[in-house]
Amino acid sequence: MRFGIALLSAATIVACEGTPSASSAQTLPSSEAISASRRTAITDAVARVAPSVVTVQTEVIERVAADVFEQFFGGRSGQRAAAGLGSGFIIRSDGTIVTNAHVISGASKISVALRDGTTYPAKLLGSDEANDLAVIKIDAKNLPVAPLGSSSKLIVGEWAIAIGNPYGFLLANSEPSVTAGVVSGTGRNLATESEGAGVYVDMIQTDASINPGNSGGPLVNAAGEVIGVNSSIFSPSGGSIGLGFAIPINRAKRVADDLLAHGVVRRPWIGIQPQLTARNTSSGPSAGVTVASVVPGSPAARAGIRAGDVLVRSRERVLHNAYDWFAELLELRVGERVNLTVRRNGHDMPMQVSVEDLPDVNAPRVTVLSELELLSVTPAIRGERQIRSTQGALVGKVTDRIRTQIGLEPGDVIVQINRTPVTDAPSVERILNAYGRGIIRLYFERGGQIYSTEFGLQ
Repeated sequence: MRFGIALLSAATIVACEGTPSASSAQTLPSSEAISASRRTAITDAVARVAPSVVTVQTEVIERVAADVFEQFFGGRSGQRAAAGLGSGFIIRSDGTIVTNAHVISGASKISVALRDGTTYPAKLLGSDEANDLAVIKIDAKNLPVAPLGSSSKLIVGEWAIAIGNPYGFLLANSEPSVTAGVVSGTGRNLATESEGAGVYVDMIQTDASINPGNSGGPLVNAAGEVIGVNSSIFSPSGGSIGLGFAIPINRAKRVADDLLAHGVVRRPWIGIQPQLTARNTSSGPSAGVTVASVVPGSPAARAGIRAGDVLVRSRERVLHNAYDWFAELLELRVGERVNLTVRRNGHDMPMQVSVEDLPDVNAPRVTVLSELELLSVTPAIRGERQIRSTQGALVGKVTDRIRTQIGLEPGDVIVQINRTPVTDAPSVERILNAYGRGIIRLYFERGGQIYSTEFGLQ
């Protein structure tokens, strides 16, 4: 039975020219000498990476209010195309490119300009907003590839070179621009809003100028290897003030591998919730990460981890606070076994835990109203997401229309429709069919609170 939706109310959220004479040639250095005197580690690094750096241009369709004249004739709203700009770099000679997720977010059209100005349409292969990374592809061959390095043993104070195209073609040149600085810090956690909407933990900090439009370009070391993906700046004015951040390249490689193989990123999960207190968000030599709860039946539970235990090490990473654990999760791969050190009653114990997919991945799911994907709330999902309701239907994917007209967001849990409790995802469709056309009051849990919204089925 198909229904339409009628809105009643919604919930709320320079080179020298000419040839010198024979006499002057004895006093002027040769072209080779000039080149040698100007060449530095930075110029060599740029020469190695810059050919692989691209400009990413996007077009986003925005809804705009009708002007007064249109409103007089009954117009309500219209659309306009807004241009976006970012950078990226080629990781495969077949045209596979890495950039930021926020650069291509919401884009109806993506195009890529190479260093020589050649422009290609691009398609999105996959995007991961949590890590603020995306992989796009153009139809080209034998392209220059960026040499990828490692971000695991960076030295604070070593050269850091940011390459990108912050102003696109406003400079009338498709050559990428270069800024240089040093690695100012590693393992930085941003607890404030940045240019994207990702989880900015364990970031590389640099004073190399990163400006809007640099996003998605490479951060490069003196060896000409990409060590990070330029992602955000911290600035009250919106311009660079020497606080730039890049996503470590090791993480970017893992995410890109997942997106290329599966189209999505497999979220590592072991089934613990860290205790978020002042003690666990501040670093210290013995702080560690206190386990607030363990999901029954989860990998952590099977390994013997208990609430109250303190995680002090994961693989080679010392865990000082909860941010360190969130950063570690972004590095783990589904299917591997991770060595943890757990402190219990003052004693350190080694444990090995399997890394699995998030419970959401394998949960039963259905699609209702053609635009709403729902998942049954399982004990594992309930524990992982800290849902208070014992049963219901978790909102997975939702269209903009449903967001606007009903007010539901991903992560909400539908618990009741009119007077009928929702037991699982399939029950939502059965209940809607039973009530038929008319006014529907829907109750849902969000952030531990119950809300309601009304809409009409036609």
